[in-house]
Amino acid sequence: MVAKNSKYKALVIVESPAKAKKIGGFLGSDYMVRASVGHVRDLPAKAADIPAKFKKESWATLGVNTEKNFEPLYVVHPDKKKLVKELKDLLSDAQELIIATDEDREGESIGWHLVQLLEPKVTVKRMVFSEITKTAIQEAIQNTRQINEDLVEAQETRRVLDRLYGYTLSPLLWKKIARGLSAGRVQSVAVRLLVQRELERLAFKSASYWDLKAELQTEKEGRFEATLYSLDDQKLASGKDFDETTGKLKENAKVLLLNEEQANALQKRLLEAPWSVSEIEERFSNRKPPAPFITSSLQQEANRKLGMTARQTMQIAQRLYENGNITYMRTDSVSLSSEAINAARGRIKDLYGDDYLSDSPRQYTGKSKNAQEAHEAIRPAGTEMKTPEEIGLSGQEFKLYSLIWKRTMACQMAEARLKFLTLTITADEAKFRATGRQVVFPGFFRAYVEGSDDPEAALDDSDSMLPEVHENESLKCSQLDPVGHETKPPARFTEASLVRKLEEEGVGRPSTYASILSTIQDRGYVRKDSNQLIPTFTAMAVTRLLEENFPNLVDTQFTAGMEQTLDDISNGQAERLPYLGQFYGGDNGLELRVKAREEQIDPRKACTLEFTGLNSAVRVGRYGPYLEKEEGGEQKTASLPQEISPADVNEELAAKLFELKERGPQSLGIHPEEGLPIFVLSGPFGPYLQLGENDPDAEKKPKRVSIPKNIDPTKIELETALKLIELPRTVGQHPEDGKVVKAGIGRFGPYVQHSGKYKGLPKDVDVLYVDLHTAVELLKLARTKEAPKPIREIGKHPEDEEMIGIFEGRYGAYVKHGKINATIPKDTDLESITLAQALEWIEAKAAKKGVKKKSAKKKATKKKAKKKSAKKKAAKKKSTKKKST
Repeated sequence: MVAKNSKYKALVIVESPAKAKKIGGFLGSDYMVRASVGHVRDLPAKAADIPAKFKKESWATLGVNTEKNFEPLYVVHPDKKKLVKELKDLLSDAQELIIATDEDREGESIGWHLVQLLEPKVTVKRMVFSEITKTAIQEAIQNTRQINEDLVEAQETRRVLDRLYGYTLSPLLWKKIARGLSAGRVQSVAVRLLVQRELERLAFKSASYWDLKAELQTEKEGRFEATLYSLDDQKLASGKDFDETTGKLKENAKVLLLNEEQANALQKRLLEAPWSVSEIEERFSNRKPPAPFITSSLQQEANRKLGMTARQTMQIAQRLYENGNITYMRTDSVSLSSEAINAARGRIKDLYGDDYLSDSPRQYTGKSKNAQEAHEAIRPAGTEMKTPEEIGLSGQEFKLYSLIWKRTMACQMAEARLKFLTLTITADEAKFRATGRQVVFPGFFRAYVEGSDDPEAALDDSDSMLPEVHENESLKCSQLDPVGHETKPPARFTEASLVRKLEEEGVGRPSTYASILSTIQDRGYVRKDSNQLIPTFTAMAVTRLLEENFPNLVDTQFTAGMEQTLDDISNGQAERLPYLGQFYGGDNGLELRVKAREEQIDPRKACTLEFTGLNSAVRVGRYGPYLEKEEGGEQKTASLPQEISPADVNEELAAKLFELKERGPQSLGIHPEEGLPIFVLSGPFGPYLQLGENDPDAEKKPKRVSIPKNIDPTKIELETALKLIELPRTVGQHPEDGKVVKAGIGRFGPYVQHSGKYKGLPKDVDVLYVDLHTAVELLKLARTKEAPKPIREIGKHPEDEEMIGIFEGRYGAYVKHGKINATIPKDTDLESITLAQALEWIEAKAAKKGVKKKSAKKKATKKKAKKKSAKKKAAKKKSTKKKST
């Protein structure tokens, strides 16, 4: 069907305004390209969104009619009603409707919803593309298809499933633990993984072992180091030989355990012994390049190499995609098109030469069973494979694009060839080992070296050569040191390693990992310390409740099975109704199980955590976690500082916190200059010092400073307190610019600061005594802060015409106007935020801060007055000048 008197060939609907502008330029004036700005309708987010005729229904709060085939109750968001009307009007002037939303399930669903709402009387086509380049868009519009109903059904099943899971379990958590908590199909599993790792750390028992390190010298003055690995033909114990829960050697470990005394005795004996090379082993190895990026591997590498969160990575990748710089960034396919492979190979040949090309085009295969949703890996868009410099990128976009460009180049490059040399050195009955590595041919190392999930491991992309030696050659031992080691608990997850774990377990999808990581932090289940994800006590209580009462819902295999079923639905191999019915209804369904368990769960028990070796219990309270114990028939409590991790709670810490609580404010003495007492106090962020008493009528609050972890708050003396209260202190002048370098204690611990740059102090550096040289070296490691770029510009403020943008902050997204930063409510779709909403949040924040609004009229008057005054001054100067001549 063709609309009469049509103005346009087609109305093309994409998801974001940036894409609409770019694609509109490629298609020309015959096409009207508009953005839906994400979903146009969804399940009701709150009670107010539920239409009046459904409010009395028993299932209304779920937004899913569980009594009638799990029909979703879709509502158009109030902010989208105007947009829907505008799209309907535009459609009346078009010959066709072309849905050009993203090529994944979510994009397919958005397109389906648009068709349902717009009720087109013209032909509907589905257009898909993996990159926003002129060639790709023009090719896509010539090769349209129909909307894939299976993909839509899979997305709808996922949406309904998540709603049933969250809206059924979350109210239970509110009643039994605390208001505001939430459960989620993938979120709760991710939190459980973090909690399990924390419990492993809590159960961990450290063990010590010793070995010797020798500095050796060859006849030709070559120097190298070697480590003792066997004694009397018995291998020495290393960290992997110990049981993590007992701290003892594993039963089957046939190794020799040296203590400090034995290591010292061996040192003396071996210093007198002759040393020689007893064996030389040489081997060669080839290293293959990693596959091109998929969503999850990009998030992992950006976190490891660039320090970006998963959310930041996806926001920057979204901008790169919309600007036509990279292909679609939500994909789990590692394959590349033949055009991309040829383009990459051509660029490698130009930049590095024929020797650096792989023998034949290299194609990768991934684990994804859902080929409909992922067509190509993330790579530079187009066929030129431009470098970031050639495109003209800067800042974070430059960094992320560089990573993608290098990885794409690397996958078509030759393998790296490595040579490993292992020397065995004998001294009496002891054998030492030294290993060297040489890059014989760098191959893909020229472009890219993959990072590592192991925080202890370094990138092995450089040579570590050993001097030339021969068998039976005598060596001189210039130094021999006993070295003690302590086994370390399992490392906490980082964003990178958690994404990798979720992917390995088949939990969630690549496109959801960023939102999962944000949600578990926003909900207070996880806090971030440096790069570590640390579960809170609330997370431990919630996880235990779910494990004890609904174990399958937080089981990785069960959740991975859900993902597989959704994939099967998207491929037309399974149906939604039987699956949802089994999950929610029936005797073993979620609804009845929650009702059955609700009366049996004791809220006090649910909020109480008991740790082995701790005489008090940890309680999750309304105002945060605290310790509780009974002593002399009396209940005693002490707050747990927010910086304390569950694995760090022990009896020694508990005793100090109870002592501080019982003592109350303790005066250490009087400040000699201020004449005010210095108190030791304890608060939600830990123990701190305060200069003077609290006076509610005083204009200024008394000065406070946190007590560092290396100082016992119960034993702190006045002399130390005086030094701490004077922080921040001047360390000296920076040798490069002469500006002051300072040391102090902030919210995140001790730091050094220079010219707006901050760097946290390591545990072994004391804030009171850090010297200028150490401070300068630490500051070199500090990341320089770039002016933040908006995720999206919403529009100009009506009063002063300043652009209002959405930014990503430490505690989530916010809108910014001038100096006013207003937090965006949780779970708000960033793509759907309107100017009206942003203005409302900004005005509310301004009112809260007491900032007076300046009208545009007043500003204009002020500007005119300034100009008038400037003219008067100029005239006055002129007349003065005339008089003087």
